[in-house]
Order: sequence, then C-alpha cells, then structure tokens
Amino acid sequence: MQKWIITTFTRPCVKILPLILLYSSSTAQANTQNTQTATTPKLILQITVDALRGDLLSRYIKHRAKGGFNYLLNEGIVYNNAHYQHANTETIVGHVSLATGAPPAVHGMIGNIWYERSQHRIVYNIEDPNFTLLTKGADVDNQNEIDPTQKAAKNEGRSPLAILSSTISDEIATAFPQAKVFAVSVKDRGAVSFAGQYGKAFWFSKASAQFVTSNYYYQAYPDWVNQWNNDNPTQKYHNTQWTRSLNPHQYHNKEENDPAFNTDYKTDIAGFSTRFPHPYGPSNDKYFTTKLTLSPAGDALTLSFAKALIENEHLGKDEVPDYLSISFSSNDYVLHLFGPSSQEAEDNLFKLDLTLKKLFQYIDEKVGLDNTLIVLSADHGAPEIPEYLVRKLATQSAQKNSNNKAHYFSLAQLQDETLFSTIEYTFGLKKGQGKTLIQRYAHPYLYLDHSLIKKYNLNLKQVQLSIANEIMKLKGIEYAIPSTQIATGQLPQTHLMQLVTNNYHPSRSGDIHIIFSPQVFINEFDDLNVASMHGSPWQYDTYVPVIFVGETLSPKAISRFITPYDIAPTIASYLGITPPSGTSAPLLQEVLQEKLAAQ
Repeated sequence: MQKWIITTFTRPCVKILPLILLYSSSTAQANTQNTQTATTPKLILQITVDALRGDLLSRYIKHRAKGGFNYLLNEGIVYNNAHYQHANTETIVGHVSLATGAPPAVHGMIGNIWYERSQHRIVYNIEDPNFTLLTKGADVDNQNEIDPTQKAAKNEGRSPLAILSSTISDEIATAFPQAKVFAVSVKDRGAVSFAGQYGKAFWFSKASAQFVTSNYYYQAYPDWVNQWNNDNPTQKYHNTQWTRSLNPHQYHNKEENDPAFNTDYKTDIAGFSTRFPHPYGPSNDKYFTTKLTLSPAGDALTLSFAKALIENEHLGKDEVPDYLSISFSSNDYVLHLFGPSSQEAEDNLFKLDLTLKKLFQYIDEKVGLDNTLIVLSADHGAPEIPEYLVRKLATQSAQKNSNNKAHYFSLAQLQDETLFSTIEYTFGLKKGQGKTLIQRYAHPYLYLDHSLIKKYNLNLKQVQLSIANEIMKLKGIEYAIPSTQIATGQLPQTHLMQLVTNNYHPSRSGDIHIIFSPQVFINEFDDLNVASMHGSPWQYDTYVPVIFVGETLSPKAISRFITPYDIAPTIASYLGITPPSGTSAPLLQEVLQEKLAAQ
C-alpha cells in the first residue's frame, strides 16, 4: 500500500492523477462513514516540534518528566518509521504537508521562498499585500532579523491564500460551523499553515515582543490578547540567561564539559555565546527577543499564550470539536545554531518536555485528556554539523578521516566564470553571457532568465540540461535535475527522483532542482553563518516522529513505513468528516481500528 501511495504522488501522467485522487477520496469517505457514530473528541490538539528528527526522542530520553514526551510515548500509538516524501524539507513545506496531507506538488508550498516570475522577485511563502498586521511596528525588522527567508517579504501582510489545498482545520471548520479553530507558533508560517483559511492564527513578533496576527483573521484583537501582550511576559527574561537544567555530566555529549573544548563550529549571534550559559541581555537590546526564540524561552512564551487562548476562547467546552495547533519553534533555531548533538539541543528538549507536561496538565484541567485527541509530529529533521562529524572521524584512523565528505557549500561556486565556459562554447555565447543566464537561487531551485534565453534564441530544455550537467561537476553536488525532465516524467524511477517530483510545482519551481551530497549544505545567508541547515531529501531530514494519543487509543509502537501526509486524512476519518482536498494519503488504520473497537 505504501508503494502505491508514493507512486500516486509522483505519477508523471497528469490524466491518471484525478482518478487516483477520486479513488483515494472515496476510500477515505467510506472510512469516514464507518467512524461517524463514535464519540467525537472535544478538542483536537495538533503539536508540531520544529526540526524534531525522529531519533532525538529516544536519544535524549533520560531525565524526562512523566507527563511530557513520556506521556505520549507510553500512552500513544507511536509510529517510529515516518518519512516525508518530498525533497525540500523546509519549515513551510513540512507544516503545510502536515496540515493538508499532501506533498508540495499539490499544496504549492515548494520552499520557504521562491522566485515569482510574474512579480520578477523572490516571494516569502505566506506574504500577502492585501492584508496588514494589527500591531503597528510588528513587521519583520530587516536590519535585525536573522531569518533570511522572512526578510524576502516585501510587505507585512500574512495570509494562507498561497496554500493551494484545504487544510484539516478548514475541513473541521466546514463540518462543524460552531468549531473554534486556532493555531499558535513563534513562526508566522508555523501558525498560518495550520490555521488554514477558516481558522485564526497568532505568531510572535520579535519587533514588538508580542503575539500578533493580520487583518485576514481579525479586524481588532480580542481583549485577552491585548491583556496578554500588555502584561509584557518577555520582560521576566531581562538580564537573565539560559543555563543547563542538569548536572554537566548527565548530558549525552560530555566532551563539551571540557573548558578547552573548541565550540567555534557553533554559531554565536550577538553575544549569545557558543557554550553555556547563554545570556539574553537587557530587554532593550535589539537582539533580545531574537535570543528568546533561539532558546527554550520561545517555547515557554508559546505555551503561555496558548494557555490564555484555551481559557479565553473556551476551547473544548461543548460537544462540538475544537481544533488547536501549537508549533514549538525553538528546537529548530537551537539546532541551526548548535547542532542536534549539542548539549543545547538536549537541554532544549529537556525543557520542552517540561513545557509539554505543563500543557497536558492544563488541557486535563480545562478540557480533560480523555476528551482530547493529541497528535504530535515534526515538519522535518536535521543534519549533524559537518565539523562535528569531522571531529568524530578524527577519533578513528587517519584513513577514515580522509574519507569524510561533510562540508559547507558556497553559493559563489554557482557564479564561477569557469562553470559557464562550456555553456558559452556550446551555445555560441560571448564570454560572460553564460553567467547572466542564471537569475536567482532560491533553495532548492536555480532559476534561469527566460527572457535572455529567448533573446539569445536558445532552447530552454537544452540550456537547463547543459547547465545542470556543469553543476553536477561541482564538489558537494549530488544531483542537478532540469525541470523539463521532472515535468515530462523523464526521471529515473528511483526513490530520490520521486521525492524530487513530489516537490515540483510548474508555476513556482525553478529550472534546476539542486540536491547537495549527504551532509553538505549551504550555511551562509546574508552574512549569517549557521552551523546546521536542513532542506535535503536525505533521511536525516525526512525522518520525524508521528504519535496519536486519545481516549480510544491503546499504546503501541508501529514500525511499518508511513508518511506524515497520512496524519490529516486520518484525523478527518477519526472525526467522520471530509479529508483535505489535496490529500491522496492512506489512513492510519491502527488509529481508526482502535476507535471502531471502542464504539
């Protein structure tokens, strides 16, 4: 069955796809009818831990509280072999895939940014000039913002309208008109993706130190939001620091306890340091709120706001199922700066564990865990830091060390004059004209200047293929795939090429999809160097946990292969409603069989 679903996502013959979707939808509808008589939960709580690679839960399992991650692992249906089936494992791609049950080829979110040819510029995934933020001065501060993708936005407006498929929250709002639907995250894209078109989204503004939204969702803030923001909860971190939660010798990575251990391979942002303790500094420092999001404080603020939302919006107080998505973003930022094998990564998950324990206690008090369906997953995984791998190999023989291929890739290599000498010779171009054919790189795509290609009377397909062949010669490039081959189904029938196809959208994807070799990635963005960067099709980036916990579900571990796309249609079937419009993913039968057995 899983082979079938992977094929449906990558089938090059467009004429077949509607039939597959029709079959899948009818199958889901049939399963939906079988679940309509079961008890409906009062609250669906969908938790996303940004960049939670699938192995990290088991790697850092020591010293955990009973009511956090362990509650999920001990009480839930745990799928330990879940992998995304698209090639660009970035934040918006994974979040929207979770929300829609579809790959980017269907929902359209092919990357955090892409080149919009109709606008002749790079666009940020959820920017929308038709809407504005409700809070003045809450827009991205380009001078101090460390996320280069957010700086690509040319306006402050945010909306879900660029998402091309309905979300599970949309379907809940449609099926239950009285349902209350919300999404909360530090990241704007982490909230908007799950709120969909019919829910309400809130995210944290580093510029204003508040949770904000746009006038797509509200014309004015509810009173409780103003109250939470006016209480200025970030102020308690003024001149404090992120310190270890445990004794230094209790951490998995003990070598960092040595004062002589060189942590220069980690990233220091504005004096946040590459080793404990990490100072937040004064609250009037321009990077103060940024540092909060780079630490467990970001998740603590998210929990505080989510608890206020649950209380004031009266979630789970009647028989109509409500929906709340909480995306915890700090783990992603921590891994970017310090890497998955750092003490910071372990400590952040330890503190997130306590945050989850508090969340579940609050849910139990206000709604009842027996009345709540909890689903946890992640938007993507994460690679190790190349320098960390180099050091690990250095402890082995010199021969093994010499075979290490992990390194950072510089975008300057794509602008090297020698790269285009063959192109210029092949197409009879003057020296320097070959380089001008490249318009922009927006991960993972290289966009070519179609107007110049037309001006030079060149064949687009031939230019794509020639440039791809030259790029393939660069160290650190595993594949360079022309989009004309993707669109016409001319790729080899391999698993990796299926992931490339699943990521392709004809109006948004670029001319050449570049895949870096394993443990090779770009780490420099607008003069900011990060230690670790996800976004590849390799398993360390596609591997995530999937856990369902609910009153009717008995704990068990499932090792068969699944995809996170399966989550949204499974929630829909559990509730007895229509699945999101773009999904063709199979249902997780272990979840549904448990519910049927409980009827």
